[in-house]
Amino acid sequence: MKTDSSIFSKRFLALSVLVLFLAELVLILLSWILSATGMEGVRSLLSSEGIRWFVGGFTDIVDSTLLVWLIILLIALGAFQKSGLPSLMHANNQMTYREKTALRVSIALFVVYVAVILLLTAIPHAILLSATGSLFPSPFSRSIIPLTAFGISMVSVVYGMMSGRLIALTDVLDALSHGIGKGAPVFVLYILMIQFVRSMWFVFA
Repeated sequence: MKTDSSIFSKRFLALSVLVLFLAELVLILLSWILSATGMEGVRSLLSSEGIRWFVGGFTDIVDSTLLVWLIILLIALGAFQKSGLPSLMHANNQMTYREKTALRVSIALFVVYVAVILLLTAIPHAILLSATGSLFPSPFSRSIIPLTAFGISMVSVVYGMMSGRLIALTDVLDALSHGIGKGAPVFVLYILMIQFVRSMWFVFA
């Protein structure tokens, strides 16, 4: 049975998609009207230039760092949910010996992972620091999201396999793709949002 929160989130996403779609249509018509009246600095999305930009540049518009972050965070979230780790947060949960062992190994792996990241960032002239030795901006600051997502995915898969939640490789694959499937509506929202923002930039910039 669906919870109220999941129903609300789906309704919220659906409403957001509708609002963004209508906003894009309004922007297209508004850009045409303002351009036709000769307003300076306004380009029409219905002009030959606007249509070429909208159609020909669609892939470049959608392709962004934010999209990559969204994908890998959903992968990490799905792995975390399917691993069984969320059940440990329940106060009445009784852990088996296998689950306790899996948790200890996962914590140890997480500590090692954090230690490796610190070695690559915290010591002088570390690899992930910038050329000037700063942490922000640096290769580390640009990879915080991927590093976090990879750490969550790795710990989740290890715990899931050791606790018996993820038995075969197909189970691991299902866990890693679970979040993408659940988060599919977010991709629709993302495409409409980024398209609307870039359309605003094209019309008024």
